Amino acid sequence: MITTIQIEKNLKKKLDKLKIHPRETYNDILIRLLEGTSLKKIDKESLIETVEILSDPKTMRDIAEALEEFSQANFVELK
Repeated sequence: MITTIQIEKNLKKKLDKLKIHPRETYNDILIRLLEGTSLKKIDKESLIETVEILSDPKTMRDIAEALEEFSQANFVELK
């Protein structure tokens, strides 16, 4: 279930500074903070790989095209 919450602008700015990556969601940040996960515990290799993928224009274009194809697809329910 998705819920909307209201926060002050200065708190949002603080949360923005805590992002590991620009695409990290506020939900992910809050979970990380509540679970006490520090940046040291994050798998740095996975983070580096993610940054490399997001930095590659061809890969991102391929992903965008695949998502577009997926969103336009007609699916048949299997029983």
